[in-house]
Amino acid sequence: MKLKFFITGGTICKRYNEISGALEFRDSFIPGMLERGRCKLDYSTEQLMLKDSLEMSDEDRETILASCLACKESKIIISHGTDTMVDTARVLGQQLENKTVVLFGAMIPYSISNSDAIFNLGCAVTAVQLLGAGVFVVMNGHIFRWDDVSKNRGEGVFQRADL
Repeated sequence: MKLKFFITGGTICKRYNEISGALEFRDSFIPGMLERGRCKLDYSTEQLMLKDSLEMSDEDRETILASCLACKESKIIISHGTDTMVDTARVLGQQLENKTVVLFGAMIPYSISNSDAIFNLGCAVTAVQLLGAGVFVVMNGHIFRWDDVSKNRGEGVFQRADL
């Protein structure tokens, strides 16, 4: 089994710019995180974009969908910003069949101490291997189906949609 990682950006891939004081993108941390975590699975990574999810467009979501449809792997992990992760999961969930897709991200950039990034990545890698076909959001140690998840912005966590 080979895994495919699609990198789209989000907080997980941001770093602090000491001069401007802003969080910004330079390169993705995902390949290095996999190496640091000693991931020995057969996988490949592909950077589709490096965007804050609030700046993602419908065209960006179509790019992600097209990439999932076109790849030969049936197990896919997508790093994504948390603000619109549920929106992207919905687009994928309504159109993908026979593939297991897990979206994950981080509330705190990987480059900043006490980040949840490495934990969420590890959970996503495990989940994609164990789940059947479908689209899922994996955050904070929880697995959510694409049609039963929401982001609780007040608490900074993901939860079932009906809560």
